[in-house]
Amino acid sequence: MKLRYLVVLIWAAALAAQTPAERKIARAQRAIAADPSNYRHYNDLALGRAQRAREAGDSPFYLEAEKTLKESFRLAPGNFEGQKALVWVLLGKHEFGPALELAQELNHRMPDDVLIYGFLADAHAELGNYEAAERAVQWMLDLRPGNVPALTRGAYLRELFGDLEGAIDFMQAAFQRVPSDQVEDRAWILTHLAHLHRLAGRYELAARLAERALEAFPGYHYALGQLARIRTAQGRLAEAVQLLRQRFEAAPHPENLYELAVALKHSGEAGEADKCFRSFEEQARGESAGWDNANRELVFYYADHAGKPEEALRIAQAEFARRKDVYTRHAYAWALFCNGRTAEAKQEIDVVLAVGTRDPEVLAHAEAIRQARPTPGP
Repeated sequence: MKLRYLVVLIWAAALAAQTPAERKIARAQRAIAADPSNYRHYNDLALGRAQRAREAGDSPFYLEAEKTLKESFRLAPGNFEGQKALVWVLLGKHEFGPALELAQELNHRMPDDVLIYGFLADAHAELGNYEAAERAVQWMLDLRPGNVPALTRGAYLRELFGDLEGAIDFMQAAFQRVPSDQVEDRAWILTHLAHLHRLAGRYELAARLAERALEAFPGYHYALGQLARIRTAQGRLAEAVQLLRQRFEAAPHPENLYELAVALKHSGEAGEADKCFRSFEEQARGESAGWDNANRELVFYYADHAGKPEEALRIAQAEFARRKDVYTRHAYAWALFCNGRTAEAKQEIDVVLAVGTRDPEVLAHAEAIRQARPTPGP
């Protein structure tokens, strides 16, 4: 009897240690083992793996999800829920063009599916089609008022449009509607609330929110990065570096290494910063031709740290041909400016500012570009 009780305790502890995505993956795998001919189980497994990709900041989970969906489509070609899961995976892989095409096709098939409008909003926003993204979010709210996916996407657009308080209202409303057991979702929203309050200059409140996110989901890479940015804004550079080290250990992506390198440079650790920059450059160039890349960071690295403005512009032009969101356009404008093409840079940064963003790096670069004397193009 004692042995059975101990086994139950060990099982319960192992279950509690799993994340929501890990539990979803385990349930789907058990379902597949019991009934391998049911395509729905493969859709569930793919969704669990896609969710785990966000939890862990580990993009190979998206590749695993994509492979899982191939089995779903083998069993039930073109099944709608599988296609929805595939859109999510494409968005996660940053293949925004293909994701938009598939989401539009599914929207024609099922025009009252709320989540499909969310996918449309995501893809349009990442491609810089903000009016279309706004229409898609409005459809979500009209079809199901107060739903969490619409509120979080609405908050993102409000932030882009410069309405930080409106974005905070939407995110807080979303947080109140997320069940307490969905710890990663709650941590994600808390992290974004911290981000919004940081942009508004409320650093202490922002830090508390980021710390709450880390309490809810220990080691959460998004929250570590956000708390590091808050500490940087507060002048606590050593803490920021330590947090960014932890973030890179949890999610070893080139863009995270770039942010660590910049923080090391600002904190006076030039030697280690140079090593990180070199490693970042090698890793980022290796994935530069793909959708999921660190090209914007490469632009700023070549423009601001490596003294290679021509290379910065080459990469910025290539990325700008794929997507025209405000952050890509900002990088393109800065590359133009660093190459002496001030008039063109002003045109591009004016488009960015017209959207309404209050991102401090964007605003600082915009001020530098606008204060410069115009120079002719090539």
